[in-house]
Amino acid sequence: MTDPIADYLTRLRNAIQANHRVVEVPASNLKKEITKVLFDKGYILNYKFVEEGPQGSIKIALKYDPINKVNAVKKMIRVSTPGLRKYVGYKDMPRVLNGLGIAILSTSKGVMTDKEAREQKIGGEVLCYIY
Repeated sequence: MTDPIADYLTRLRNAIQANHRVVEVPASNLKKEITKVLFDKGYILNYKFVEEGPQGSIKIALKYDPINKVNAVKKMIRVSTPGLRKYVGYKDMPRVLNGLGIAILSTSKGVMTDKEAREQKIGGEVLCYIY
């Protein structure tokens, strides 16, 4: 697998399309941090890190609207790829849907959203857009 973050987003996207309640993905430190950001911003219901086997896994409970059965995540777009990295400074930080969505960045101070990076005045690699 050449792009584990794209695989992570694709597994989430496929589980949402199939109306699954829980999805399990292979774990890595970067995926754990992205999962924490998604939980903090309310895009997923809950998560659990399972330390089985050599790599471990992450169990993610997806969040659905109880009335309309619509998921909290509408779209997930991978921005920076292994073949073309996308770096931005804090002045050029992208705004996703005019502030309604989030951009997840990998910075020198850890994984965070575009709003947090703008407040701390640090740039980084744009991993994905979520709205």
